[in-house]
Amino acid sequence: MKSLAPLIAGAMIMTATSTEAEQLNNERRRSTTDQVRSVAPALEQYTQTRLEDEVWNSPGLNRRDRSLVTIAALIARGGAPALAQYADLALRNGVKPAEISETITHLAYYSGWDKAMAAVGPVSDVFSRHGITTDQLAAVHPALLSLDEKKETERAMRVGEQFNSVAPGLVQYTTDYLFRDLWLRPDLAPRDRSLITVAALISTGQVEQITYHLNRAMDSGLTQEQAAEVITHLAFYAGWPNAMSALPVAKGIFEKRNGQGQTR
Repeated sequence: MKSLAPLIAGAMIMTATSTEAEQLNNERRRSTTDQVRSVAPALEQYTQTRLEDEVWNSPGLNRRDRSLVTIAALIARGGAPALAQYADLALRNGVKPAEISETITHLAYYSGWDKAMAAVGPVSDVFSRHGITTDQLAAVHPALLSLDEKKETERAMRVGEQFNSVAPGLVQYTTDYLFRDLWLRPDLAPRDRSLITVAALISTGQVEQITYHLNRAMDSGLTQEQAAEVITHLAFYAGWPNAMSALPVAKGIFEKRNGQGQTR
């Protein structure tokens, strides 16, 4: 029965009154509402009305996906101190502990080991508070998802032709460690793994990498409406410049896919 405790607690939280929810949210923020009001009262007002009430409830992307996107953005940008609040929110929004665990592992490769390691402390505290145990987390050596050998061979050949003469080790690691291992781990669905990758790339201004990964996300089921909403959401967590820089890339992808007869 102990394994049901986190789920029961989550259900109780979700049925709390709006006042109780705000108090809970306030307890796990880095700064309390009173502290923010004492320094930037307009920021506190915008946080409540624009970010928490409007953006998080906007149609086009559900709260579970917004939680994954936000966690990815925070890790990518080195925002580990805020992860306690957002990891807790993610659990209440239906993100599984194994999915949070796997997001951190995935982003070690896409945002750097130091940023992934920095996420461990805040998330560990949240998991402990919810009674989450290691058997609920992503396995070290799971049975991998099936690989599309044709597509992966084509990808590896393209990258090899471009960069084997420059950094053959990196090219080989990309094949062996990323696309024949990391991307096949089952605790994140392919769509969600692409989702967090796109979120991390946008959050750090890695525009050149967005095309491949956004197309891959849409091939795995991310809709055009959802992709657009991811960029909009990230304007608040990664800043307007990073979101606006992603728009021309997304526009080109949408137009090309729609021109090929692939609609939302």
